[in-house]
Amino acid sequence: MEDTRSTNCPILFALDIFGDKWSLLIMRDILIRGGKYYKDFLGAGEGISTNILANRLEQLERHGLIVKQLDETNKRRFVYSPTQKGMELVPALMEIIEWSAKYDPDTGTPPWYIERLKTDREALIQEIYDQFQTRE
Repeated sequence: MEDTRSTNCPILFALDIFGDKWSLLIMRDILIRGGKYYKDFLGAGEGISTNILANRLEQLERHGLIVKQLDETNKRRFVYSPTQKGMELVPALMEIIEWSAKYDPDTGTPPWYIERLKTDREALIQEIYDQFQTRE
């Protein structure tokens, strides 16, 4: 993949991958909500269209954040899983969740989850990592 950035800014690098809300929401669904099928992302509640979803899944796969594999139990669908590179987004997502919960009076994050982020972040992150170890 050719690098077309005008600078080597790390924020610009990330924005080239996550330049819109959909990519991070898909990663949230995979990493935090346990989504693994196309229908999981389509039904997540934010109203992503099918063409945008297909495009973002392809982009995330192309950037090495997820892998798409044929479902062993149903050969007509695919399973989406994070790569190691994708898994390394978990701490950043936790920071975004905590920051948003602090400043959004209407946050949908349950209070117990926010408290867990504040008091037991490393264990919470490890639990997320562990769930993918048991899927393999």
